[in-house]
Amino acid sequence: YSTEAPSTSTPSQPVLKQPQVVVTSHPERINPLTGLPDADPALLDRRPVMVKVSNYPQTGRPHAGLSFADIVFDYYIGNGTNRFLALFYGQDSPQIGPVRSGRFVDAQLVRLYGGVLAYGGADEDTEAELTSALDKYALSNLEAPCPAFCGESTHDAIGVFANSRAISDFVDSQGWENSAPDLAGMVFSEELPPGGKPANKVLILFNYYNRGEWRFDPASGKYLRWIEHFPDVESDAFEMIPLIDRVTGKQLAFANIVIIRAEYNELSPTRYLIDISGNDQGLPAYFFRDGQLFEGSWRAKNDDDPIQFFNEDGSPFALKPGNTWI
Repeated sequence: YSTEAPSTSTPSQPVLKQPQVVVTSHPERINPLTGLPDADPALLDRRPVMVKVSNYPQTGRPHAGLSFADIVFDYYIGNGTNRFLALFYGQDSPQIGPVRSGRFVDAQLVRLYGGVLAYGGADEDTEAELTSALDKYALSNLEAPCPAFCGESTHDAIGVFANSRAISDFVDSQGWENSAPDLAGMVFSEELPPGGKPANKVLILFNYYNRGEWRFDPASGKYLRWIEHFPDVESDAFEMIPLIDRVTGKQLAFANIVIIRAEYNELSPTRYLIDISGNDQGLPAYFFRDGQLFEGSWRAKNDDDPIQFFNEDGSPFALKPGNTWI
């Protein structure tokens, strides 16, 4: 991360107070995954829809719908590439994608949030793991017709896109249980926690050709996403450009950026086991909010409870109300 000043002036430092945290479990229709009231509280009476989104090949960009997600998980899948798992609960997007295949870790993440996995198929072993863990709630693009999934080939850079509202409707149409899971555990506060260090930029570098950068924007109080662009395919020279959501035409903006450390076990150059569930002792985590870095830990003690975040002293860490990129 970097303390380099952003292009606009940084607002005055707020008075540091003990944060007045809100542990959310649907009080007054507050979204427990963002700490915000929802425009349509009825959306909270369902399972979250969690969609696999490709970051490669680059011809599939710009991505669709990520700005509507409450949480986006961003993880390494091998060969210098990464993939996203976007969780839609308090908002829906009419277009999400490009949709790509599932990975082993999706089974753990979707169970933690009691969600429905929307994905573009998987290899035989991964498919078996997803089905075993999630049963019918592992929903591939071949199982639900348009408008839930529109398109045919997930191997085409922009072959398949999903619609989160239509996926929820499909689950209802099948008569499957689709009530809200208990998503308590995350903590939010507008007050800036004490003990932060200036951090106006965060660079996630998977390899030289795969760069994701977050730059804090004082005007919005959020981190804006930038991504690598190589104007000349014959050259190694790149530039960082705004990452735009093809649905809104606007740059991705997230209230919180969280980095969690987890154990990876390589099965092959493009297949990994990532340990998420069962972390009841805590592993290092780094939280970026309001242009500052905080160090702490994360836990996922139970298979069906959301990831929780903590300060170094073991007290709950308060995220900024809004969306989170992990």
